[in-house]
Amino acid sequence: METANPTVSAPAPAPTPTPAQSAAIAQNKTLQGSVLVLIQFDVCEEINLDALRDIFGARRQETSFKHPAPGYVRFQRPPVVEPVEPLILESGERLDVKIKYYDYGVLSVVFELPFSGDWDTLVRLASRWVWDTDFTNFAQKIAKQKIERARPALIKLYDSWLHEDYFVFHVRDIAGNPSAAELLAAEGGRISQIVRGENVPLSDGEQQEIMQSKISYYPNDLAVISWNGAFLYDSTAGAETVIQLLEYANSQLLEFRHYDELLTRELQSVYAFMDHGSMGIAARWRTAKRASRLHTVLLDVDELTERADNAIKFLSDMFSARLYRVAASKIGVNDYKNLVNQKVHTAEELYRFMVDQFHQSRAFLLEVLVVIILVIELLWLFKGSISF
Repeated sequence: METANPTVSAPAPAPTPTPAQSAAIAQNKTLQGSVLVLIQFDVCEEINLDALRDIFGARRQETSFKHPAPGYVRFQRPPVVEPVEPLILESGERLDVKIKYYDYGVLSVVFELPFSGDWDTLVRLASRWVWDTDFTNFAQKIAKQKIERARPALIKLYDSWLHEDYFVFHVRDIAGNPSAAELLAAEGGRISQIVRGENVPLSDGEQQEIMQSKISYYPNDLAVISWNGAFLYDSTAGAETVIQLLEYANSQLLEFRHYDELLTRELQSVYAFMDHGSMGIAARWRTAKRASRLHTVLLDVDELTERADNAIKFLSDMFSARLYRVAASKIGVNDYKNLVNQKVHTAEELYRFMVDQFHQSRAFLLEVLVVIILVIELLWLFKGSISF
């Protein structure tokens, strides 16, 4: 199958629907779908997925398809998925819960609530869930319980966990079955509110900024991606690919945040070492050990970054690859990746400087030893001459 050329929308205005289409969309506002909350934690350096499956008896994450083969998305090491007992909120809402374990040390707790209602109801739900419901606290309690049991499969468990949250508003059916263009023209303002979790309408400028990240493959599907949430208008099967990519992009953001903090601490430690008189002749000998530690950190970061970057492959699926690039850009993966790369470059420069300082100190010491040996030889020579 020849892959169609997907388009990431430019900030051009959507086609205006006919009066009959607008009336149909306005009068038929019933929505069917679900709301998902993705809470992710960076819990350790690596998770042994084979050992984890033995512990939990859990299953692998199956690959999902946006369109027929050969285009698909493949995890190099598919995450392990474990269903968890449903969570019931104080409001009475019953949420399905599952946990995904990624081999690069990320644990993802996914809450899902089936939804049926109108646009106003979805706007209010989005605002309440984004700002007023502490899903992170719920997810952390679940994660800690599971981590205790999974501990044998975790490598270098962290004392404190970074976390990220993300909201996905998936609308499966809309009365009247509007196309993506018709939907944007009629409800673009509310879609903008939903992805931002806002109860009041946003400005035209903010709506335009949000809509710059809309993307479609078919005329009747739509994804609008923002930094903290996404709106999907698609079938269950079609939305699954997008949800997986959003979840993966957020896990990458979490990993790069971890690398950024790790490098920040290491660079601060190196600067403190250099400021406390470490550049004296004698003290320079300690720089070899300090430089070796810095180099070890750089190697660890390179290995972990490569593992996170290569966790997913896009095989003959240019749409999924482009969708991932849009998601990564909006969520902030690229920004943190650039920060990490800059700090890696700085650390490499410091490593070379410290090694140079050590080599200079060693060369100076060798020169001093040569001089001492010459002085001793001269003394013995003069002593022998005087004795004669």
